[in-house]
Amino acid sequence: RNTLRFLLANTSDFDPATESVDYKDMLEIDQYALARAAQLQKEIIGHYQVYEFHPVVTKLQLFCSEDLGGFYLDVLKDRLYTTAPQSLARRSAQTALHQITQALLRWMAPFLSFTAEEAWKIFGDSDTIFLEKFIELPAGDDALLAKWNRIREIRDLVNKDIEAVRTEGKVGASLQAEVTLSAQPEDLALLQTLADDLKFVLITSAASVVAGDE
Repeated sequence: RNTLRFLLANTSDFDPATESVDYKDMLEIDQYALARAAQLQKEIIGHYQVYEFHPVVTKLQLFCSEDLGGFYLDVLKDRLYTTAPQSLARRSAQTALHQITQALLRWMAPFLSFTAEEAWKIFGDSDTIFLEKFIELPAGDDALLAKWNRIREIRDLVNKDIEAVRTEGKVGASLQAEVTLSAQPEDLALLQTLADDLKFVLITSAASVVAGDE
């Protein structure tokens, strides 16, 4: 319900008919979020086709807590709250959030029926979620998924280090931290593609990357 509240609140001023951004023009992290959702939807449909509900419950819970709450929505907050209403940055994010919400309500409807229907009354454009079919999500490619999965792994390492410094009382929130990453060539090249956006992904006040052993 908390995930849905965030999604509904941040798409409430978004008209998909006139304000959607083409997938090719979206920010890369938004493309990744949709590709990850498409990957999950393929698994969910496979489970539903053989009436396996429990794996769907588990995977949906992990998606909401880790992929969305623990990463994508966490990174997205500043962009949603501080960029201009009609900017590409905000509309790209809202396009992704709108499509993810469309998919999420359909995934959950068979076992969270009342919650899905309640949200659909606010979000949807038909009488009931139970007459809807699964939507088609842009799948991205393996390279995109691999790149951002690695970025998430690196982000987790940074968060552990920040938490250690926080425990010592040297910083409060992560935005009080400045991070320098030392990385081997493959990770170095990957992180350099983020440029100034690295600090937004890490949710720090500053972030840089240099060549190193690890």
